[in-house]
Amino acid sequence: MTTLELRLYEDKLPALPPGVVPANATPVSLPRERRIVYVREGSLTLSHPTGGRSIMEDDAWVGSAALALVGGPAGARVYRWELSNPAAPAGLLPTGASGLESRLLLAHAVELDPKVGWLLRCDRVEFPKSGIAYTHVHQGPGIRCCVKGELRVDSEGKSHSYGPGQPWFERGPDPVIAFASDRAETAFVRGFVLPRAVKGRSSIRYVLPEDQEKPKPQKYRVYGEEFVDI
Repeated sequence: MTTLELRLYEDKLPALPPGVVPANATPVSLPRERRIVYVREGSLTLSHPTGGRSIMEDDAWVGSAALALVGGPAGARVYRWELSNPAAPAGLLPTGASGLESRLLLAHAVELDPKVGWLLRCDRVEFPKSGIAYTHVHQGPGIRCCVKGELRVDSEGKSHSYGPGQPWFERGPDPVIAFASDRAETAFVRGFVLPRAVKGRSSIRYVLPEDQEKPKPQKYRVYGEEFVDI
């Protein structure tokens, strides 16, 4: 098995100066890494050696290339997942520039079999009021972060609740049941490490036979997934 570390950062990029186009702005540079960039608020321009694009609010990029990031007209608040060597220092952005902020929200070791092909996936899960994700497991580890509402997650005899901006780690094979707030719609975004065989399909497996045919109120949106080397 190979031990890596899945890390979730929150970055805030300053607004693009008036009259300056992204091509003429000073970018924030990121080295090659297995990475997800999700725009929580605002927008940004993302460039890499073979291309680039604008990423608007509630969208994401997934890949392993070196990147150059430039905040949009209103700047950007970004969630950034990286699958890193645990001995590597935290990949915080250089915060010398005015308006640039970066912090590590959560890091957790993951054990991955190098004989299995792996991919990174970024997706979003939406719950109506009082929605339930019945007892289930996943085929790989991931870090989630609540973006609206509140979610109670029960696993291994423990219960934790998460509100906007609060992250948590799930190992994958540990059974989990989750309960959304009865006061508001709830959603979280997720950076996942999954077997390549799961590409294009759900990784969820329900544990209890009686839950198999129950209505599943949650809705999913996959922003992107890419094969990565371990």
